[in-house]
Amino acid sequence: MSMDRRAHWERVYRTKGPEQVSWFQAEARLSRELIERVAPDRATRIIDIGAGASTLVDGLLAAGYEHLTMMDLSGAALTATQHRLGTKAAGIVWEEADVLSTAFDADAYDVWHDRAVFHFLTEATDRARYVAQVRRAVRPGGFVLVATFADDGPLKCSGLDVARYSVNALYDEFGAGFRLVEGHREEHITPSGALQAFTYCVCQRES
Repeated sequence: MSMDRRAHWERVYRTKGPEQVSWFQAEARLSRELIERVAPDRATRIIDIGAGASTLVDGLLAAGYEHLTMMDLSGAALTATQHRLGTKAAGIVWEEADVLSTAFDADAYDVWHDRAVFHFLTEATDRARYVAQVRRAVRPGGFVLVATFADDGPLKCSGLDVARYSVNALYDEFGAGFRLVEGHREEHITPSGALQAFTYCVCQRES
């Protein structure tokens, strides 16, 4: 992702409130339920890629998860979440960083979550870099939960082109070394009342 992409998301989060963006969820219920299903241990190490101002972290904290990392290109988005959480933000690792170029520690996480970053990677080379980062950062036996626009979802988001996926097409991007655990379709209603179809794919990194 270029500096232009970083500047784009900074503008978005500096000019719109968290509840004004199309991807806002008052409760990130499906993501939280999937994480709880594959990783019931509350000591699980979880990273949320493109965390933005998502309410997933609120739900994970309420569920008792203890080791959370929030990563986003936009410092403004992370700051908004920190302000919302208040004192609870102190126990979370905050990373203003690009997922494609971050120097992840090997096997650092048990669960990798991404709702709506991967579908912005319209170039095959960027998708390959992303998968390589997953292979490095997620321990063998760990889980990867990625959500994108479904194959009948929008063609653009926030003015940017996106790639759309079925469950199998999304799983195929990860390929050998990952086992498909489950897939879901979510019909998300935006704050303006529009419907956006999402595909959720849960994979396990093979040992």
